[in-house]
Amino acid sequence: MSSPVKYVYAFSAALTEGEAAMKNLLGGKGANLAEMCRLGITVPPGFTISTEACTEFTDKGQAHVFELIRDEVAQGVARVEGEMGKRFGDPADPLLLSVRSGARASMPGMMDTILNLGLNDEAVVGLARKANNERFAWDSYRRFIQMYGDVVMGLKPVSKEEHDPFEVIIDMVKEKRGVKLDTDLGTDDLKELVQRFKSLIRARIGRDFPTDPWEQLWGAVFAVFESWNNDRAKVYRELNDIPQSWGTAVNVQAMVFGNLGDSSATGVAFSRDAGTGEDLFNGEFLINAQGEDVVAGVRTPQQISRLGSQRWAQLALVNEEERRSQFPSLEELMPDIYQQLLKAETLLENHFRDMQDMEFTIQEGKLWMLQTRNGKRTGAAMVRIAVEMLKQGMIDEKTALLRVAPERLNELLHPVFDTHAVKAAKVIARGLPASPGAATGQIVFFADEAEEWVKQGKVVILVRLETSPEDLRGMSVAQGILTARGGMTSHAAVVARGMGKCCISGAGAVHVDYKARTMTIGDTVYQEGDWLSLDGSTGEVFEGRIPTVEAGLSGDFGALMALTDKYKRLHVRANADTPDDAKVARNFGATGIGLCRTEHMFFAGDRILAVREMILANDEAGRRKALAKLLPMQRGDFEGMFREMNGLPVTIRLLDPPLHEFIPHDEAGQRTMANEMGVPLGKIKMRVEELHEFNPMMGHRGCRLGISYPEITEMQARAVIEAALNMKARGFEVKAEIMVPLVGTVREFDAQAKVIRQTAAAVFAERGEQLEYLLGTMIETPRAAVIADSIARQAEFFSFGTNDLTQMTLGFSRDDAGKFLPDYLRKGIYEHDPFRSIDQKGVGALVEMAVRKGQQARPGIETGVCGEHGGDPASVEFFHGAGLDYVSCSPFRVPIARLAAAQAAIRE
Repeated sequence: MSSPVKYVYAFSAALTEGEAAMKNLLGGKGANLAEMCRLGITVPPGFTISTEACTEFTDKGQAHVFELIRDEVAQGVARVEGEMGKRFGDPADPLLLSVRSGARASMPGMMDTILNLGLNDEAVVGLARKANNERFAWDSYRRFIQMYGDVVMGLKPVSKEEHDPFEVIIDMVKEKRGVKLDTDLGTDDLKELVQRFKSLIRARIGRDFPTDPWEQLWGAVFAVFESWNNDRAKVYRELNDIPQSWGTAVNVQAMVFGNLGDSSATGVAFSRDAGTGEDLFNGEFLINAQGEDVVAGVRTPQQISRLGSQRWAQLALVNEEERRSQFPSLEELMPDIYQQLLKAETLLENHFRDMQDMEFTIQEGKLWMLQTRNGKRTGAAMVRIAVEMLKQGMIDEKTALLRVAPERLNELLHPVFDTHAVKAAKVIARGLPASPGAATGQIVFFADEAEEWVKQGKVVILVRLETSPEDLRGMSVAQGILTARGGMTSHAAVVARGMGKCCISGAGAVHVDYKARTMTIGDTVYQEGDWLSLDGSTGEVFEGRIPTVEAGLSGDFGALMALTDKYKRLHVRANADTPDDAKVARNFGATGIGLCRTEHMFFAGDRILAVREMILANDEAGRRKALAKLLPMQRGDFEGMFREMNGLPVTIRLLDPPLHEFIPHDEAGQRTMANEMGVPLGKIKMRVEELHEFNPMMGHRGCRLGISYPEITEMQARAVIEAALNMKARGFEVKAEIMVPLVGTVREFDAQAKVIRQTAAAVFAERGEQLEYLLGTMIETPRAAVIADSIARQAEFFSFGTNDLTQMTLGFSRDDAGKFLPDYLRKGIYEHDPFRSIDQKGVGALVEMAVRKGQQARPGIETGVCGEHGGDPASVEFFHGAGLDYVSCSPFRVPIARLAAAQAAIRE
């Protein structure tokens, strides 16, 4: 069946049909392979099967796609045969192929790869004869069966302890031969492994390993398409917001071999340091190895540059003489190849104008480039690379801002180890600083158990010999990752950097026993559950827990943040309830407080007693007596907020939650409360029963409390106005905004506004001075959004409480949605959690309507968002488009929102 749609695209020195701009169709790998060919870089010839074929595969199945692409794939193989001078399936001199995935967004290790495809019992003999290297041929065959048996035929471990059934057999053969490394196995050992692998496949799967090369090829192609929907790929897409509809391309390429002796090698290189962002060409390689050896961590990789090798030696406590003799750099070992690689790296970074992650193979003294992509990097590296490339004139300011993913700033904002505590801590091992950061947690050895422990509220460090893509879920929930094997380009290192997780790899002193669930370092045995601390910036592993300190803005981070102010239109305020929170927010660049939740001030010290006294009061007089105790406390808190925000607006929300939240619901707590307040336990129980509501979040709360008990509103309004006047008298510039929560009718707002304005007028009369303030409301009920024009004629500002607005619009309980939302996300009913990223078509439409109506009724009305969506980059971009004046978020998300706001303005 011929198809009018083209699904297969060639890339080679002779014919290249794609380019970098075709990433959506060819995937990132295929598009960049084509681009490298166009740049004249030496690339093994091949072809790319497009992402559209993957979509057809997902929608209509394997048989349909086979008919669609069969002829094009045959033509692609024929072109590769012509360029390599070999024939696919020729037993005398076989053309071998690699089959790799390649989505438009880089997903390292998440999908599947098959190398050395085309080998069988006859071809391995021909390969050995042609290469004059029997061991190489049988090692290649062993690797192929191992990969194909896992990826295509689906042979999996039968238990966690088995880990990899093929590796179990390899370990048995090594033990029988008395050797430690795979490279110590001889040709006869490899032949034995081939036969035992085949027998294992036959025994467990019930069919023989395929010997026909074309059957092997089609099995591999369809396995890659299948891998787009494997568990680890789904998890990665969820973590990185990659749509399922994108699909993956398949890249079929002639094999080149890094395991043909000491003049051959394979490696991974970065044009800049992926961990720190330093402008330093770096990477790792292995002599006489295939690509998977570098990332698997079974052998200690060597560094590409001399400087990198010297730095590695310092961390690994290897002296210079040992380094030069046992771990020489590529620059020292193969200087000509190193210069060729350096030239290619420079060309690629200058061409793509971004840090490049490259894979290469050296086959008997010839350099082949296998891949390039924009490299995964830590948040710190992301910021440094963007700022330095701007300074170097490689990119402009807008590009520099767009280069940094806002969420990755999280890594620069969270605590680091306290310097003094680190000095006193015991270093028990050292490894490679694969991904910076500080992490403390309890040792867990299995990824699925890490998930379970975290669900129980524990913090964990995942400790493994080396990680694999199957460990992704456990890695995502762990505080940090420690591996005994692997280098800076191992799976653990690359994935951890992509996640922003602290990671130390290649800690050779660490010996892991999965069966015993122990980690041994020297003579000390650490059990599952023991505490460890990791410093991913130095590679040091510490015993026990180490306290942390807060981070701050400085250097490149500060420069990037300053640049955001040049482009963003949206202001970014913070949700802060204490002066300390306000100070942190201002240090992170907040332009005010968008939400001060006054109820959070009621739980400190003896304040809760006064609140409970108010709740237990039998009449207004009793409530006023209790409120009089709270007044100076609230006034002092507001003074602190105005002090820290000197000259910036402070939006103070009146009491919002239902009163039952301030009273204990268990008998022990009620008994304690009764003793503290000197009242009978029965009275406490009776009041708890009176306050009980079936749906309290839609019950007696917000402005409804103020309408029932206007004296509460009066006290809070007085505290705000008196605090503002006090700070003004001390020389501070005060911008107070009082916000009425949860209104749904104009009359609700009017009733509360009357109390507030009368109270303010009374204070002004008492003090003999005036102060300007704004009086506004939260839009958090759908009805308020619908009648926003009517409300705006009375209210001077709107602040959208998108948490409640989402809850009420979707009919989802924030407290209970966790029971079903994961199913919705997994099944694609919702692409994102609507409580994390705004539901643009539903809740967002209400926001847009309310802004429009509010502006029509009161031109220039101030509008903002104070729900948690204010710190979500996608939501910030939506709010920018909706015409809001500001977003407000938690203090530690202020820089994230600032960057997202700048990016929204740039993309506009």
